[in-house]
Amino acid sequence: MLFEGINLMMVGMTTVFSFLALLVIVMQVSARFFERFGDQWPDAVVTTGGADPTLGTQNEEIAVILAAITAHRGRKR
Repeated sequence: MLFEGINLMMVGMTTVFSFLALLVIVMQVSARFFERFGDQWPDAVVTTGGADPTLGTQNEEIAVILAAITAHRGRKR
Protein backbone atom coordinates (compact mmCIF):
# COMPACT_ATOMS: atom_id res chain seq x y z
CA MET A 1 0.00 0.00 0.00
CA LEU A 2 2.90 2.35 0.73
CA PHE A 3 4.41 1.62 -2.67
CA GLU A 4 1.09 2.38 -4.38
CA GLY A 5 1.04 5.78 -2.70
CA ILE A 6 4.61 6.49 -3.72
CA ASN A 7 3.85 5.34 -7.27
CA LEU A 8 0.77 7.62 -7.44
CA MET A 9 2.80 10.53 -6.05
CA MET A 10 5.53 10.04 -8.66
CA VAL A 11 3.01 9.81 -11.50
CA GLY A 12 1.29 12.99 -10.30
CA MET A 13 4.54 14.91 -9.86
CA THR A 14 5.78 13.78 -13.27
CA THR A 15 2.52 14.86 -14.87
CA VAL A 16 2.65 18.32 -13.26
CA PHE A 17 6.33 18.78 -14.10
CA SER A 18 5.74 17.72 -17.71
CA PHE A 19 2.82 20.12 -18.07
CA LEU A 20 4.81 23.02 -16.63
CA ALA A 21 7.80 22.25 -18.87
CA LEU A 22 5.48 22.14 -21.89
CA LEU A 23 3.95 25.45 -20.81
CA VAL A 24 7.39 27.09 -20.63
CA ILE A 25 8.27 25.77 -24.08
CA VAL A 26 5.01 27.03 -25.58
CA MET A 27 5.53 30.46 -23.99
CA GLN A 28 9.06 30.67 -25.40
CA VAL A 29 7.89 29.71 -28.89
CA SER A 30 5.04 32.20 -28.64
CA ALA A 31 7.42 34.98 -27.58
CA ARG A 32 9.74 34.27 -30.51
CA PHE A 33 6.78 34.19 -32.90
CA PHE A 34 5.48 37.57 -31.75
CA GLU A 35 8.96 39.10 -31.76
CA ARG A 36 9.29 38.10 -35.38
CA PHE A 37 5.74 38.69 -36.69
CA GLY A 38 4.31 41.11 -34.11
CA ASP A 39 4.72 44.16 -36.30
CA GLN A 40 2.04 42.83 -38.67
CA TRP A 41 -0.67 43.63 -36.06
CA PRO A 42 -0.53 47.35 -35.28
CA ASP A 43 -1.22 48.57 -31.78
CA ALA A 44 -4.13 50.82 -30.97
CA VAL A 45 -3.56 54.45 -31.85
CA VAL A 46 -3.07 56.65 -28.80
CA THR A 47 -3.67 60.38 -29.16
CA THR A 48 -1.83 62.66 -26.78
CA GLY A 49 -3.04 66.11 -27.75
CA GLY A 50 -6.31 68.00 -27.98
CA ALA A 51 -9.55 67.71 -26.10
CA ASP A 52 -11.75 64.68 -26.46
CA PRO A 53 -15.17 65.75 -27.83
CA THR A 54 -16.90 62.84 -26.09
CA LEU A 55 -15.44 63.74 -22.70
CA GLY A 56 -18.34 66.01 -21.83
CA THR A 57 -20.81 63.25 -22.59
CA GLN A 58 -18.83 60.79 -20.48
CA ASN A 59 -18.71 63.22 -17.56
CA GLU A 60 -22.48 63.71 -17.77
CA GLU A 61 -23.04 59.95 -17.81
CA ILE A 62 -20.78 59.49 -14.81
CA ALA A 63 -22.63 62.22 -12.93
CA VAL A 64 -25.99 60.59 -13.65
CA ILE A 65 -24.74 57.17 -12.55
CA LEU A 66 -23.28 58.58 -9.32
CA ALA A 67 -26.53 60.41 -8.59
CA ALA A 68 -28.51 57.21 -9.12
CA ILE A 69 -26.20 55.26 -6.81
CA THR A 70 -26.43 57.95 -4.12
CA ALA A 71 -30.23 58.03 -4.39
CA HIS A 72 -30.43 54.24 -4.21
CA ARG A 73 -28.21 54.05 -1.15
CA GLY A 74 -30.17 56.85 0.52
CA ARG A 75 -33.44 54.93 0.18
CA LYS A 76 -32.10 51.74 1.79
CA ARG A 77 -31.01 53.44 4.99
